[in-house]
Amino acid sequence: MTSRFTLLALPLLLAAGAAQAHDHAPAAADDAPAVVRDCAVDVQGQPGKKFSPSRIEIPATCQNFTVRLIHTGKNSKEKAGHNWVLTTTADIDRVMLDGMAAGPQGDWLVPNDARILAKTPMLGGGETATVTFPVSRLKAGESYTYYCSFPAHAEMMRGTLTLAAK
Repeated sequence: MTSRFTLLALPLLLAAGAAQAHDHAPAAADDAPAVVRDCAVDVQGQPGKKFSPSRIEIPATCQNFTVRLIHTGKNSKEKAGHNWVLTTTADIDRVMLDGMAAGPQGDWLVPNDARILAKTPMLGGGETATVTFPVSRLKAGESYTYYCSFPAHAEMMRGTLTLAAK
């Protein structure tokens, strides 16, 4: 009886182990920069306070670059909104703190903040928005970070952006 149970349970145990290994394996897509074609990229603002992709590399040949943000969640922008805000990495913490003090009327950003290089409006679940900015604002070798300015998202929901060398 024991051997019969073992033979019946073995495939289930193997399948469960494989599923667990797959669930905990790092996603290859998060490790590599987004593939950019035609000087544009789609970025998903996902539940769990994360962006996909978490890295973007812009070809130096682009004159303008477009980001289309897609909020894949279901919550309203008041409950769990997402936006895409680009700053230098050196400026991000100060931009974030100043934005928190500015409040929700400006999507948790200081109006006309020169440190913000590009941004989308705050979106609710299922919404999309695009922002196009001149690549001339970026410098090769400079470190850039994009983030969501929604409170409780800003610390965790970040990604890196680089300008490829010519």
